[in-house]
Amino acid sequence: MGRVAPQWLAVLLVLLAVLRAVATRQRYWWAVALGAAVLALASWWRADALAVKLYPVLVNAVLLVVFAVSLRYPPTVIERVARITQPDLPESGVRYTRKVTAAWCAFFVANGAAAGYTAARCSDATWALYNGLVAYVLMGCLMGGEWLVRQWVRRRGALTLGPH
Repeated sequence: MGRVAPQWLAVLLVLLAVLRAVATRQRYWWAVALGAAVLALASWWRADALAVKLYPVLVNAVLLVVFAVSLRYPPTVIERVARITQPDLPESGVRYTRKVTAAWCAFFVANGAAAGYTAARCSDATWALYNGLVAYVLMGCLMGGEWLVRQWVRRRGALTLGPH
């Protein structure tokens, strides 16, 4: 930002979102691509970067919906991932994966709110720092923290989830 007009950044975001949707063949990435197109149109109409800066909010919102819907209509996203390595996941594992899915939902709410705040209220540098680094560090901390909790729960014998 600052070197390229926001409208052209918006077009690039749409292209990348469409490429991701095509490459992954997952429906929710098409929702992201559609949302990116809406943001791109807003960027062209307003001729500013706010719509482009809202892209991380969009991604968090779509992921929140995907994870939350999977809580309502199981199997959850995390259960599906767990069943890749352990198809015969026991009931304790299913309960655990529901809790992890709920934790990710909370993360997407908080991260999306922070992304929205930085887009609307902070400098471009702060927005870029949060959405380009801090959000990913927090995501890694959640993944690493969950892994540590899972190991602790397994040692207590309260959970069977495939290989350690």
